Amino acid sequence: MRRSPKETADSARRISRRAMLLGGAQLGFAGLLGLRMRYMQVDQADEFRLLAEENRINIRLIPPSRGQIFDREGRLVAANEPSYRITIVREDAGDVNDVIARLSTLVELDEDELNRALTEMQRSAPFLPFTVADRVSWEAISRVAANAPALPGVTPEVGLSRAYPQVENFAHVAGYVGPVNDRDLERYGEIEPVLRIPRFQIGKVGIEAEYEDVLRGRAGAKRVEVNATGRVMRELDRREGEAGADLQLTVDSALQDYVQARLGEESASVVVMDLEQGDLLAVASSPSYDPNKFVRGISVPDYAALNTNDHRPLASKTVQDAYPPGSTFKMVTALAALDAGLVSPNDTVWCPGHLEVGGRRFHCWKRAGHGHMDLENSLRQSCDVYYYELALKVGIEKIAAMGRRLGLGMDHGIPMSAETSGLMPDKAWKLRERGADWVIGDTVNSSIGQGFVLTSPLQLAVMTARIATGRAISPRLVKSIDGVETEVPGNGALGLNENHLRQVRRAMYSVSNNRRGTAYGSRIIEDAFRMAGKTGTSQVRNITAAERARGVTRNEDLPWNRRDHALFVNFAPFEAPQIAVSVVVEHGGGGSAAAAPIARDVTLQALYKGDPPLEAYPAKDRARIKALQERLSALRKIKPGDGPSRA
Repeated sequence: MRRSPKETADSARRISRRAMLLGGAQLGFAGLLGLRMRYMQVDQADEFRLLAEENRINIRLIPPSRGQIFDREGRLVAANEPSYRITIVREDAGDVNDVIARLSTLVELDEDELNRALTEMQRSAPFLPFTVADRVSWEAISRVAANAPALPGVTPEVGLSRAYPQVENFAHVAGYVGPVNDRDLERYGEIEPVLRIPRFQIGKVGIEAEYEDVLRGRAGAKRVEVNATGRVMRELDRREGEAGADLQLTVDSALQDYVQARLGEESASVVVMDLEQGDLLAVASSPSYDPNKFVRGISVPDYAALNTNDHRPLASKTVQDAYPPGSTFKMVTALAALDAGLVSPNDTVWCPGHLEVGGRRFHCWKRAGHGHMDLENSLRQSCDVYYYELALKVGIEKIAAMGRRLGLGMDHGIPMSAETSGLMPDKAWKLRERGADWVIGDTVNSSIGQGFVLTSPLQLAVMTARIATGRAISPRLVKSIDGVETEVPGNGALGLNENHLRQVRRAMYSVSNNRRGTAYGSRIIEDAFRMAGKTGTSQVRNITAAERARGVTRNEDLPWNRRDHALFVNFAPFEAPQIAVSVVVEHGGGGSAAAAPIARDVTLQALYKGDPPLEAYPAKDRARIKALQERLSALRKIKPGDGPSRA
């Protein structure tokens, strides 16, 4: 059947359109291929030429700059300093042992450090660099750079390493950093790539560990051109990381420096607390250690010396250790009895030197007894029998509740390692933990801070601050983060009768300022700065009846580790309190002899913000104090007049 001319024309037009569409698609596809070929042959020519020449492009992480730590006046506590090191990338080096052998002819390699590096290499990805020599000299770096063609995969680098310019002063507060280990990787769970960088430093203890996420920052990255021998030819591009945040502590490093020098080699601790916002002005444990040694990799002999020292220099005694508070706890028992309405300040108790309770004799420290005692006299002379009698009236539940109200038996959330909550025991605790009923003798022991009661020096400072202010003041250690002030812990009213607090404060004043007070020998003469305090002595051994019969052995006649702990707490000035202080001297003997003089000296140093005039001390002590000040001045790292390192 023949088509009409019209049908033939329509068919031709349809075929032409299809041909045009097909041709257009083919042309577009060819154009895309052409553009891709141009991109690969022209725009990417350099990269493909590198690959063709056996060069390659590596992506490497850039460790972030760690945030620095400053004291309340802007002095550096933890800084970053340049550190030259030599690294090797395993996949670029080929025969690692051969490369290390050649490197050792140019740079002296420490055998222990090298073995550690080879262990790290086995655990790390082949494309990650591992450090074979750290803290090398500029001359060594120059020799390696000059011989780079013969050292495939070897790169001399400059990085930042942590340094602690105040050495021992802040070891227990700031802590220290060290290389990431397997335990750290497990602790952080989902691993950030930066933690895989060998020898990358993270916080191990103290502020460095507690604020690790804030201080660390975020890693950057760079693309580098590496030739066939592993040598870095050039840096192609870089994405900078984010530096860690700077921290400012509440601690005054000048005061901290003084306290550390004043404690010397005593096994002791001191806490100084500001009563306005709860800022910790000094948090010192003695003896201390050099945290810089841990950053660089402490030697086995150095670590063994620290670990076997019976004065425990590695322990943060201010927050980590808990001690029987001894007679410093008597204010708690007194306030519990006053608050319960079971005693008045003028009520008296007869002290014959002991009290019979449940067929057992509980002794007063003064064998002959104190006679008639009221509240003020009992604190002034530290009569034990008075508090035994109070405890029998008030009971352990109210005593424990008052202790917690004053900050004992709890964790205060200070960002230091292993803060203890201490122990404020009650009936439920003993049944739960010891599987035994509470007995009346437990209450009697607890009333004078013995038995099961345990407190840290930090908690004792908080207790004293709350008694001095009548507020639920809490401690603060970090003042600001990157210049932004941290929240001041709540310090609302304790809800205690102000008259009761006033009676206890007056009794504490007489401890230091009345001739019969147990701390009269450590009083402050300057009227504007007079302190109110309380001595304490806590037993660390049982005294048998036979020993009491023949006479209790003096502390100085006992081995050091069997002597009593010495304690003292105080606030000052009495009329307008500014600071609270707690001092614990392990196995120091009596609180009045060992702890009170330290507390008095630290209190004056804090109030005068430097060395106090000799007129602030009793006249008979001034020659001795002058010699002490001269000796301490030689030991201190921050000299009077030294300013902060930044505004």
